[in-house]
Amino acid sequence: MKKTSITAKDLATAGLIAALYVLLTYLANLLGLASGAIQIRISEALTILPIFTGAAVPGLFIGCLLANLLTGCAFWDIVFGSLATLIGAIGTYYIGRKVPVLGPVFPILANCIIVPPVLMYVYGVTDAYWYLVLTVGIGEVICCGLFGWILYQALKKRKIF
Repeated sequence: MKKTSITAKDLATAGLIAALYVLLTYLANLLGLASGAIQIRISEALTILPIFTGAAVPGLFIGCLLANLLTGCAFWDIVFGSLATLIGAIGTYYIGRKVPVLGPVFPILANCIIVPPVLMYVYGVTDAYWYLVLTVGIGEVICCGLFGWILYQALKKRKIF
């Protein structure tokens, strides 16, 4: 049985990813893009990173948690939004490493399933559930799918991880 241990490099990588997630979310929030029925949270492009390193999983989770706290999200949004990012990152880590093109699918699905009820029940958004699935999904496809895949290709070519 292989023993795994957390290295200082893993902790530093997770911390950098968390900080970058917070920064990108904060910038998107300043532009009015990070929350609401239509979300273009640029930081979600980072959900492709678990393909390269397991340190991205806690980094993304902590980054999302901190970003949601700092941008004034409601308690249940902080909890469930961060959970959606964690679930997406875990899926990307386990499946995306084997089939990279499937990496963005997990954060997209996790957010499409979890975020619409949060918008409806926590923030009182009166749009229909399936409309919110569509609007959240479009934002996630743009950020995780398009921007995430561009990031994947750039990192893969440069062999950073």
